[in-house]
Amino acid sequence: MSHHQENFKVAIVQFNPEWMNPTANLATLEEKLWTIEENVDLVVLPELFTTGFHNEAAEKAEPIGLTTSKWMLQQSKRMGAAILGSYPVRQDRKVYNRLIFARPNGHISHYDKRHLFRMASEHMAFEPGNFQVIEEWKGWRINPIICYDLRFPLWCRNTNNDYDILVCVANWPAPRIDAFNTLLKARAIENLSYSVGVNRIGQDPNQVNYNGQSAVYSAKGKALNELNENDEIKIVTLNYKELHNLREKFPTHLDADHFTLQL
Repeated sequence: MSHHQENFKVAIVQFNPEWMNPTANLATLEEKLWTIEENVDLVVLPELFTTGFHNEAAEKAEPIGLTTSKWMLQQSKRMGAAILGSYPVRQDRKVYNRLIFARPNGHISHYDKRHLFRMASEHMAFEPGNFQVIEEWKGWRINPIICYDLRFPLWCRNTNNDYDILVCVANWPAPRIDAFNTLLKARAIENLSYSVGVNRIGQDPNQVNYNGQSAVYSAKGKALNELNENDEIKIVTLNYKELHNLREKFPTHLDADHFTLQL
């Protein structure tokens, strides 16, 4: 296991994406990222940050190595931080709601949304992912998931302290925002892990309202930031010693139920 950086700064970017307009959204986000004056370790963008959430987003799918992934690598290198967020990616004639994890050294990895939101027919336009991912960065292990995935505890299960931070990028509508906060908090507690949820704000052309409430919870389920629906970037510091001490004093993972997922 590599050296753990004691304090780990996460920048959560809550904004209102312009509908189906990747060029405008990348320009807006670039301006926003320039306003971060301190050194951060991880920048988290919402789900489908280039388009907004709808089946139509699949029409804006790009192959890896094109505009958006290049932009993410560029920002990552400039900031010296890892950047993650999801956008529609085309591969082998299929389209995925794909979360990209970009690092300053030019390394890219990805996670494809496993649970597609059938209530909005997402499964008609996108292909489901079939693997889980744990990324290591600065000695911290990060498990990225996308929106609806958060409702499935087995998919998020940290059976043997395999990850330190669960990161959920989302387009979670306002009428169900209580579920978002409750589940983020529960996932942190049951998995002895930090949880980070980054949601969008604004209204899309289908009259769906989003009210942000992006949140970071400690492994004890304590909110580490004020919830709001502003267009802003919040920086939250996570502490490794605090997490490690809790796991030593309260090792619920030793009594966890072991299981195998069928993918």
